[in-house]
Amino acid sequence: GVIMIAATNRPDILDPALMRPGRFDRQVMVGYPDIKGREEILRVHAKGKPLAPDVVLSTIAKSTAGFTGADLENLLNEAALLAARKNHRAITMEEIEEATIKVVVGTEKKSRVMSEKEKKLTAYHEAGHAIATYYCKTQDPVHQISIIPRGMAGGYTMHLPTEDRSYKSRDEMREELVVLLGGRVAEALVLDDISTGASNDIERATKIARAMVTKYGMSEKLGPITYGSDDSNPFLGKEMGHISNYSEQTASEIDEEIQSIISTAYQKTEKILTDHIDELHRLAGVLYEKEKIDGVEFQQVMDGNLLPSGMAAQALGQEPQAALPEDGAQPQEGGSASQQDQD
Repeated sequence: GVIMIAATNRPDILDPALMRPGRFDRQVMVGYPDIKGREEILRVHAKGKPLAPDVVLSTIAKSTAGFTGADLENLLNEAALLAARKNHRAITMEEIEEATIKVVVGTEKKSRVMSEKEKKLTAYHEAGHAIATYYCKTQDPVHQISIIPRGMAGGYTMHLPTEDRSYKSRDEMREELVVLLGGRVAEALVLDDISTGASNDIERATKIARAMVTKYGMSEKLGPITYGSDDSNPFLGKEMGHISNYSEQTASEIDEEIQSIISTAYQKTEKILTDHIDELHRLAGVLYEKEKIDGVEFQQVMDGNLLPSGMAAQALGQEPQAALPEDGAQPQEGGSASQQDQD
């Protein structure tokens, strides 16, 4: 007999007649690979590539939650190219790390020169995201922060997933909103102005809040009900393809609930950054000076063991911060921490 196998990323646009019994009647959903699957995929794509002793595939698999097989292949290929450009005989974890960020965020724009005003704004914006993450315990820890432009982003705060997740709780989604609003709130608090740099953050926050209300039934006011349907023709576009199976009054209540969720998250973000304003200034100063720090250095900043230099503090209009005494340890001023910066 002959077995016919087909694959698609858009099962929603297939003719239902194609899925009748006797045709393509058995459907197998292939989701994102879990940590074990990612390690095996990496093992396949690592064949023929020289890896340094410090490269541990299980570690890479742990830090690439949400990556597809193609993403993992691209990661190792990018790492191999980076190693070749540096005339390395083997791929090290440094190249793996750099390639991971390139796949997730985009290519670093080293040729772009930032003005001092833009650099200051980006430093506070990313510091706002990072501080909010630190005090939202449901969120993944900060892995790296950079104010160097990459792709379409002026900077980024990268998180390291601690585990694979198949769902999110309401508290996790609420705190995700707090983190997304961290950049905008930091700008408003410190610079007394806001910029267009938070547009993507606000767009993502709005989508999450809308999904909480209309898709996941997480609104206390509207209850566990799904509002809207996407069963129409997808070729008409997202807006035309969305069916509103509720009244205008309900639509207004949905908008009010979305606004309430985001407003509550904004107030929580504002409280976190106001309560920890010294850490916000400290982190922004270190970012302004070093431009990129890893998770270890971020923790040192939060502990008060890594401070911006007097020059960086002056550039941001800050008063130089005094050391935080802890077991007699002397804080570093804008220098190298226990892990060197990647650039």
